[in-house]
Amino acid sequence: MDVIVPPPLPPAAPDTTGTLKDASAFPIGIAIEYALWKNDAAYRSTIIRQANSVTFGYQMKHGAIVKDDGTFHFAASDDLFNQVTNAGLDVFGHTLAWHQNQNGTYLRSLTAGTPNPNAPNVLTNGDFEAASTGTPINWNVYNTNGATVSTGSSAEAHNGTRSLKIVNPNNNPGNQWKVQVASDVFNTTVNTSYKVSFWIKAASAGGSGRLSTLPTAQYQNDFNVTTDWSQITWTFSARDAQSRISLDMGAVANTYFIDDVTVTDASSVVPANGAQVAAAVDTALSRFIRSTVTKYAGKIKAWDVVNESMADGVSGLRTSANSEITPGATDYFFWSEYLGRNFALKAFNYAKAADPNALLFINDYNLESNTAKLDSLLNFVKELQAKGAKIDGIGTQMHIGVNNSTAAIDAMFQKLAATGLKVRVSELDVRINPSDAAGFTPTAASLQSQAEMYKYVVQSYMRNVPVAQRHGLTIWGVTDKDSWIINALKKIDNPLLFNQDYSKKPAFYSLLLGLKGK
Repeated sequence: MDVIVPPPLPPAAPDTTGTLKDASAFPIGIAIEYALWKNDAAYRSTIIRQANSVTFGYQMKHGAIVKDDGTFHFAASDDLFNQVTNAGLDVFGHTLAWHQNQNGTYLRSLTAGTPNPNAPNVLTNGDFEAASTGTPINWNVYNTNGATVSTGSSAEAHNGTRSLKIVNPNNNPGNQWKVQVASDVFNTTVNTSYKVSFWIKAASAGGSGRLSTLPTAQYQNDFNVTTDWSQITWTFSARDAQSRISLDMGAVANTYFIDDVTVTDASSVVPANGAQVAAAVDTALSRFIRSTVTKYAGKIKAWDVVNESMADGVSGLRTSANSEITPGATDYFFWSEYLGRNFALKAFNYAKAADPNALLFINDYNLESNTAKLDSLLNFVKELQAKGAKIDGIGTQMHIGVNNSTAAIDAMFQKLAATGLKVRVSELDVRINPSDAAGFTPTAASLQSQAEMYKYVVQSYMRNVPVAQRHGLTIWGVTDKDSWIINALKKIDNPLLFNQDYSKKPAFYSLLLGLKGK
């Protein structure tokens, strides 16, 4: 009797069911944008379904929190934090000391010196001491509407023996211009800022006034005037080669006394010495890190403390001289140029003081493609540790392309693992058009190449980084249309896991299989 041998079974179909976070033994994160999270339900649901944690693309950075006067504004950060944690997601803190996405206006003000108290007053007879009984000399009455203008007595002066006295008998709500007393012209430099300062009081409570400029009119907001002397200041940018200031006092009936009017160049400063600048910058770094980490202490378990500290090329510590700065950008500020190499030590120390239990990371890019940069970073970590810095882990951003060397990726993970620190893939995306071909359209083959690279990254991570050192993997965005590569770099590409309609790309399934070890 013949034995019939059955045909071999077809290979089992890959298991592409499930979510990224359920397939992974370590945390899966996604970088998120505030507006998309708030306004796009599909965006939110995709993140909640696939990830354990999120990293804010902007809301926890210096530029989002610090205002031009150095005050902190956490409203957007708090709102986004509350929304995502209520949805069951953890937040990875990003980032505390970086050279971009900062309030550069405020930080540069710390290095510019202090206002010059001896800047010359360009106004003539602003103290009204030149002899006069009627309208003070060097001053001109433009509108009265029943008001009288004269020189005040010594009893009516803030300093000296004279002041400017304006008696306005009429209320003209909203019409300060109905009583105007203007200075003689003084020379000004167009687009230069000038600071006006004067003292004022009224015979009765409830007074009101404002300043304006001539011939090109600019207006100060109305100010209140009480029966006590108070100082009013206003800064304007000159629009003319010769200017006047006008005291506009027509809105509220009262008797006003004005004295010690000065106009000085607001850009005139006393240069700060190096020690003063370093102290001011150090204080700004400390305030931001301590305030931010303290606010979320016990809630955010890990932080990117120092971000992108190594230069490109042959590497070394990043400064303005070895960095590419976007023309016209105002958000750059290099802590290292004022605090030296110890800026990073200070950053880690301030973060540790604010939350001793948080995990603290140093984060950088191109570590998989620039051996000099990788080695510089590892040497910097050793240097900081020798000085006592608490560094718990290293983040490798991995903004890569389909053409990256897989051998170099392996070598990077091996070197990172050899530190004994935690290792996280912090900002992964894979460019499908890294050569920037014009008119590029992805093909099935190019999408498959991208899928293979995503899978290779996670396989290499799991193969080369011991389990105890794996802190997780974060994808830098959700759909291709929302990627920073498209919106910030203006590239033609499709670097992420989801199509514009939130359908899954081959890259998603390939990454999922990699996480499952298949």
